[in-house]
Amino acid sequence: MSAGSTPRRLSVAVLSWNGLHHLKTCLAALAGQEDPGLPWELLLLDNGSRDGTAAWVRARHPAVRLIESPVNLGFCAGNNRLVEAATGDAVAFLNNDTRPEPGWLHGLAAALREAPPDVAAVSGQIVDWDAERLDFARGVMTFDGHAFQLDFRRPLAAARIPAAGAELPFACGGNMLVRRESFLAAGGFDPDYFAYLEDVDLGWRLWAGGERVTFAPGAVARHRSSATSDLLGPFNRGFLFERNAFLTACKNYEEGLWQKVMPAVLMTLLARTQTLLAENNPGGGSLRVDPYAGWIADTAAAACEAPEGEGAPRLTPGRIADRLAELGPREALRRAWRRLAAAARGREEEPPAPTLTDERTVAQLRALNYLVGHLDAAAAKRRAVQARRRRSDREYFERFPAYLVPTYPGDEHLFARPGFRAWLPPELPLVEARLEEVMEREG
Repeated sequence: MSAGSTPRRLSVAVLSWNGLHHLKTCLAALAGQEDPGLPWELLLLDNGSRDGTAAWVRARHPAVRLIESPVNLGFCAGNNRLVEAATGDAVAFLNNDTRPEPGWLHGLAAALREAPPDVAAVSGQIVDWDAERLDFARGVMTFDGHAFQLDFRRPLAAARIPAAGAELPFACGGNMLVRRESFLAAGGFDPDYFAYLEDVDLGWRLWAGGERVTFAPGAVARHRSSATSDLLGPFNRGFLFERNAFLTACKNYEEGLWQKVMPAVLMTLLARTQTLLAENNPGGGSLRVDPYAGWIADTAAAACEAPEGEGAPRLTPGRIADRLAELGPREALRRAWRRLAAAARGREEEPPAPTLTDERTVAQLRALNYLVGHLDAAAAKRRAVQARRRRSDREYFERFPAYLVPTYPGDEHLFARPGFRAWLPPELPLVEARLEEVMEREG
């Protein structure tokens, strides 16, 4: 199929890792699909499962094209393998923990068939298992490469759902139909991502290459949200989120704009890591201590002396509040106790070094370690992405402004600071929002 032509055959790609209990529902729903108006096949990758998936599929669904991997390739490399094996000229990706409505495949096929030739992909709508709340209709991307499912978990009656054919910055990787030729030309899903934000990255690359992504609200799938990803554990997911977000920004911002926005992206990543280190680990508050403010080099006396002609500095409520804000209540109490003990011994005592115990902090540090260790590979991918650019970021962000949403510990304080604001390039359109304005918060 040449770019922009009408698909003649479809392939549906599903991968599963220890998800047999989900497949029993998903494959039954796929078997009950309405005729999409053209031939289609179903491919399933057993992604290193240990739950008997392959044997069950061979026995119960012999028409499924089963591909087996002895190990878990991840969402990205696994789906790339399915695309390579597909005979359709358009490929529909579907999460295994979904139940597509009977008109799902017909809705995707009709949307792509009726779309202008520059539409590379269409994204379906994802709702919760009871079809009461939204999972995905439109995504938004933050300035640093993270993304949100807009109005995630909002009641459908209150959610902002785009019209049919509306442009989207990216399609959801769990419910989308993409032209196979466009997918391959753009480089497919980045296999280094393993999972998460791969669809954000792909959407940006498709748009930069001169193509578009649109919405097909009639292609509805019900989703057990996070049912498969929970198997990874929350901290290992955190590693993927931070690493993949930075790589998405690093690869896709066009030349000139990337160099301008990079300081803010880097400071955000570092500030989040520093906040987690200081707040989530025993002794972490000592990282906020200036060693030359009374701890070493005979600075203690100078720090306590009053200016000539004045008495000792007065301990005011404001001074106490500033110190509490600087150190945090727990560390301030520890320091006060240590200083009392040190005063009794007649000397200052430097606070103990932090002990790294928090798994979320470890995940953050692992992400930083990965990025430092893979600078050359990221630079090579950036060159490849920019070489096929046909549309400027100015056009992309005019359609889809980047979001500034305090999400991680410390974000709200960081994003409000004038020093940080000075690093946000004025030519990057920004939508500022609170997390509860973007999605339904738990609790």
